[in-house]
Amino acid sequence: MEDWLAKSEKSQGRRLFEEIGMNSSQLLQLLESVAEGSQSPDSALEKLRTFQVENLGFAEVDHHRQLRNGFSEVVYCEGKTPEQVAEIFTALNRETPNASLLGTRANAAHYKAVKRDLDGCDYCEASKCLYLDQTEEEKLKGDVLLVSAGTTDRPVLLEAAHTARLTGSRIQVMEDLGVAGLQRIVSRHERLIKARVIVVAAGMEAALPTVVAGLVSCPVIGIPTSVGYGTSFGGVTALLGMLNSCASNLCCVNIDAGFRAGYLASLINRN
Repeated sequence: MEDWLAKSEKSQGRRLFEEIGMNSSQLLQLLESVAEGSQSPDSALEKLRTFQVENLGFAEVDHHRQLRNGFSEVVYCEGKTPEQVAEIFTALNRETPNASLLGTRANAAHYKAVKRDLDGCDYCEASKCLYLDQTEEEKLKGDVLLVSAGTTDRPVLLEAAHTARLTGSRIQVMEDLGVAGLQRIVSRHERLIKARVIVVAAGMEAALPTVVAGLVSCPVIGIPTSVGYGTSFGGVTALLGMLNSCASNLCCVNIDAGFRAGYLASLINRN
């Protein structure tokens, strides 16, 4: 009975770590080697130190991020040279070779440098997302629906969409459903109520997130965008509109923060 229980617990532990990712699997193997006596606690501790952070001189790469948060460190590319971004991507891929990777606010030069060193990476010019998508379709979970008020909100919405998918969520994108033509969003009511989480990107007066939240029972994450004329104040009006919404299931992230919305949507969706 005890042997069966030990094997069962070991198997469950392995499945749990494999679900989280390769870095976790490496850690499990290390712990098992200590338990079996093939490695001393001191040598294991030394290896754990190297798992944590890799100093590249210009950046401290966090190889434990996947273990702690369920997804590899995301690279904010703006302000970094193409060579720096490529080196960070290469370091992350070396430690977690089966994991998907994401860089935000990237440009074509960043993409060119990473592609030279890392096969299979891709770039979305609209959202400025640079990514290595190693997601298996059958392992995607739940249902995250991403909606934009207007076509101009597309770059921010797509940043959220790429983030949600790469962090393990099944997604669908619906665009240009703003309240100036209210029938457009109302006609999607049947689809809206099936979603586990809805992300809504809107600029100007940002009325759409409140309308959507009033039609559904799931969490709605608003992204105020910097779209609009003078008194939009670069997205501040949209932000204040969402913060002051009467819909109790609506929360919002920072202006143009598609990555943050997509990440939060995935966290909600997988729980």
